[in-house]
Amino acid sequence: MGIELGLSKTTSDLQGILHLQTANLPQNISDEQAQEQGFVTVSHDLDLLREFHDIEPHIIAKENDTVVAYVLAMTAASKDTIPILIPMFQIFEEIMVDGRPVSESTYLVVGQVCVSKDHRGMGLFDRCYEAYREAFQDRYDFVITEVSDLNPRSIRAHERLGFREVHRYQAENGSEWVVVLWDWRKN
Repeated sequence: MGIELGLSKTTSDLQGILHLQTANLPQNISDEQAQEQGFVTVSHDLDLLREFHDIEPHIIAKENDTVVAYVLAMTAASKDTIPILIPMFQIFEEIMVDGRPVSESTYLVVGQVCVSKDHRGMGLFDRCYEAYREAFQDRYDFVITEVSDLNPRSIRAHERLGFREVHRYQAENGSEWVVVLWDWRKN
């Protein structure tokens, strides 16, 4: 059957995202795995994921009805829903792209991206992001996200796709975040 990419549609799809997310949280993997393979930072619940989905669906990759990769879609409408992400949206007021703040553009935020351990190195990260662009590029100028500087694998993967660093900042807890942007108007 192979791996099928598409938009999230069902509660089962959202539950599959949550299952994969939980398996890749720092507390559920070794420090070595986190450093070598990456990790996800934020833990969502079904209601929050559904709230995001109702604004824009997520990109998922499924194999035999199991979610094996995803890219979450968030918009500015979600900026106050996750406390840990509020500083990121506040930074968007300051970051300038083409002479104006990010917040004045029509943008989509990658709420999170994850590929299952057994499916890494197969090009699925790139395929999911291409599906993301195909689904949303007609409505948004660019996609933006932030990546922990402790997650170099994710930073390199985003750069490979065409994301560029537009800002760095240090969070209140001392962790450093790299804000990256993929400008769809120029591709």
